[in-house]
Amino acid sequence: MPKPKNTKLSVFKGREARLNHAIFQILSLKGPQTIYDIHRQVRAQRGLRYTCYASVNKRVRALEGSGYVKKACVKRTKAGFEASTYELSARAYLAIILNTINLDDLLMRVDEVAAQTILGALMHTT
Repeated sequence: MPKPKNTKLSVFKGREARLNHAIFQILSLKGPQTIYDIHRQVRAQRGLRYTCYASVNKRVRALEGSGYVKKACVKRTKAGFEASTYELSARAYLAIILNTINLDDLLMRVDEVAAQTILGALMHTT
């Protein structure tokens, strides 16, 4: 019997996985945030206390480049600068859901119509 493939999404793999997960969690719970606000909240999490601003900045911009995070708007800071606020895209919400569900459980719960819809969407992407 062949070994089952690892179904973990690439955004939740590797050395960036913990920080990506923290950013996703913050933006999904708190809504649109600036990178500075995201950094403050990341540092409040256990295990990420010593994460520097540059790492969060680089990670948010990489997630924006791959389509998981998008700019919501630009707001003025107290210091008078303009800062972009970022929010999760639909792709990020889908990644969060796909990361939490068990595919075997999904297959057992869907009816024929839902299975055809999912299959059609997957066939359309290839």
